[in-house]
Amino acid sequence: MKKLITLLSIILLASNVLFGQLEDYTIHNNLPYLSNESISNDSLQRLNLVLPKRGDKYPLLIWIGGGAWSYVDRNQEMDLAKKFAKNGIAVASIGHRLSPAIWRDSTLNTGIQHPKHIEDVAASVKWLYENADKYGYDRDGFFIGGFSSGAHLSALISLDSTYLNQVGLSHKLFKGIIPVSGAYDIIDYHSVLLNSGRPELAKLHVEAVFGDEKEDFRKASPITYLHNLSVPILLISDNNTYNYSRLFEERVRTTEFRDMQVVYAYHLSHGDLWRNLSFDEQSIYREIMINFIETNL
Repeated sequence: MKKLITLLSIILLASNVLFGQLEDYTIHNNLPYLSNESISNDSLQRLNLVLPKRGDKYPLLIWIGGGAWSYVDRNQEMDLAKKFAKNGIAVASIGHRLSPAIWRDSTLNTGIQHPKHIEDVAASVKWLYENADKYGYDRDGFFIGGFSSGAHLSALISLDSTYLNQVGLSHKLFKGIIPVSGAYDIIDYHSVLLNSGRPELAKLHVEAVFGDEKEDFRKASPITYLHNLSVPILLISDNNTYNYSRLFEERVRTTEFRDMQVVYAYHLSHGDLWRNLSFDEQSIYREIMINFIETNL
């Protein structure tokens, strides 16, 4: 009987390890960041929160996943979130409403336009700010970042004060910004696609997200608001998005702001860099992000 109990204990222990119950983090999934009366898409306007188990008052990385503003899935960012939590950094993986993307999938034919995505992100930041004591992370240790379309949103909300001001916060509340593999000048992004091998993407992708006026593109571009640069930036790019990141870097160089690290993963494609950050046990790019957070607390 004793042997049977011991065997069952070993099996349960192995199961717990397999399913993450004994990992160095706690997960809170599907937390709504809006009041019931404010939610327009209940499945999207939520966040997942991954917390380190050790200590308290740990920094928080607010992370916005990629997906062309149209098929972002906060749940796909959980591997990345867990790896940061194992290093003592809480992560909030943000969901937001989505734009149509019939160019990718004919069923993705409805959705919203800018600035609805970033208004959701602002609402999530407010919720995270107000619930810091409840979950134990440091409201004075907020960082924001994202991949691809999430990189654009993280940079924009950090530089254009409009969206956080609307929820009673300042864009200066962040300790640092970590945009990874995004586009930061929508005018340029639209032009590149218009002159590419798939010019229809200028309309079906960019205009579906941001509208069809040049002024719409300008207002939606982080590069428009470089005069608001005030906190450290870690800019990371893969080989596919190199030109977009280089344009951002060069425009920053025309200002007096100098607190920016730039890292180019020349050997990795767009998808390869995301997989490297999310799944590789050893990632120099993830280590650079962790070091950036720890250095700027």
